[in-house]
Amino acid sequence: MNRAQDRTGRGSEARSAHAEVALIGGHPVLDFANTVAWRTDPDRRVARVEGIEAWTRWAGRVELFTTEEATVLLSPASPDGRVDPSRTSYELAALEALRSALWEVLDALADNSHLPDGPWETLRRSILVARQQADLPPALPLRWQVRATGFADLAHALALQADELLAGPLVRRIRRCEGPGCGWFFLDRSRSGTRRWCSSGDCGNRDRARRHYHRSRP
Repeated sequence: MNRAQDRTGRGSEARSAHAEVALIGGHPVLDFANTVAWRTDPDRRVARVEGIEAWTRWAGRVELFTTEEATVLLSPASPDGRVDPSRTSYELAALEALRSALWEVLDALADNSHLPDGPWETLRRSILVARQQADLPPALPLRWQVRATGFADLAHALALQADELLAGPLVRRIRRCEGPGCGWFFLDRSRSGTRRWCSSGDCGNRDRARRHYHRSRP
């Protein structure tokens, strides 16, 4: 399956390949934000990771947890060994709320505008709750760590990663793809700091094709 199929989600095969969603962000938090393709185009927008099993595979793929730790995210939420559907629904909703808040915060960063109050409060609370659930090992540099004990810990781990990313020097390298409708974020590690596209071979090619078309019109 090529990148274009993955982005548009065309076909049943493309829709089922959630674990193969492109990782172009350069950081787990940005790859988390990028789990919706064509984020800023309502007509093409599609979630690329949905459901606890898909999120568990994704968490192992971006190395938030080891493969063994990631499987713990699938552990039943109740002491009797049964999955609590209401709890599962709540935890998925919390994860998606964190992603939506990050979109707003990262968009404000990309636009050099004020951070939106509501999304910022969601992110702030997520970070505070995550720290309450995390360990702080006696090692330098200090770093909060989340142990995988259940699916809710995925959101906690991502919140702490967001805290670290947005508080550190890499925040100055966060960019948003300039491709129309894309909306994906990435770390610009180029020397010039002028990278414009999530992928030169994807949105970059489309932009070059558009410019060529307009230049060649009579």
